[in-house]
Amino acid sequence: MRDRRADIERQVQATRAQLDATNEKIQQRTGRNLVFAVLIGLAAGALLLVSLLIVKEIFMVFAAAVAGFSAFEFATALRVGGYRVPRVALTVVGVALVPAAYYLHASGEWLVALAGILLLWVWRIAENLSPRRRVAGPRLSRDLMASAFAILYVPFLACFSVLLVAQHDGQWWTLATLIIVVAVDTGAYAVGLSFGKHPMAPNISPKKTWEGFAGAAATALIAGVILAVFMLHAPWWFGLVFGALMLVSATIGDLTESLIKRDIGIKDMSSWLPGHGGFLDRLDSILPSVGLAYVLYVIFEPLFR
Repeated sequence: MRDRRADIERQVQATRAQLDATNEKIQQRTGRNLVFAVLIGLAAGALLLVSLLIVKEIFMVFAAAVAGFSAFEFATALRVGGYRVPRVALTVVGVALVPAAYYLHASGEWLVALAGILLLWVWRIAENLSPRRRVAGPRLSRDLMASAFAILYVPFLACFSVLLVAQHDGQWWTLATLIIVVAVDTGAYAVGLSFGKHPMAPNISPKKTWEGFAGAAATALIAGVILAVFMLHAPWWFGLVFGALMLVSATIGDLTESLIKRDIGIKDMSSWLPGHGGFLDRLDSILPSVGLAYVLYVIFEPLFR
């Protein structure tokens, strides 16, 4: 029994050492802690499933929290690059957009977004009246444009998921969109880590490779067909269209955030999510994808009833 116990302990230690070595290798290649990333991803996925499939209103609370944190995070990151966007006002607008999108639909989301831009402009101009925060006209104009961009880029795009959930069977379209985006990220990560040699956009994101993009394309198309047939009750060909468009939007979203981070001189938007970076480091592919998914829903869903 002692020998058997000793053998088991040695096997456990060897397996743990192998996992630690693998995790260290991945962390050196990607800059991420795999264990933390997986645990946080599983927890967020479980919360998302509960909020989407049980009570839609719960998803609003989840979305409002994510929109608020992401907006505050983005405004904070922009300050590193010299852009002063009112953080409190942007957070308030981000949270307010969620019920507007859910109860007032597209028109309500647009109205709140435009009102939010006006609020941030007034707030920033009022701040500029203080001698301690006064800046020259060109820099103030830059801050005003950054404020408008911050609203449209983060909470406005994020709330298309809420707008989609509010529709008939919209929760399934939202879930399908998120699954495909995760499939894109996973395919790109796994294939790029194993076989990546040819940089895709070295000046924007040096670690992205064409091999990883090919892996993302394969997983996106396969996931698109499966989800279209079994979740959305749509033709298989729509799955190919859906997967291909999500591949493009997720890739553009990822590269866009990488370009923004490179421009303001940071690696991650924040360190709030261990193993992931910040909220926007996980939402970068999702933001444009949910907007495109809503457009696809409006066009195709009536045809599949």
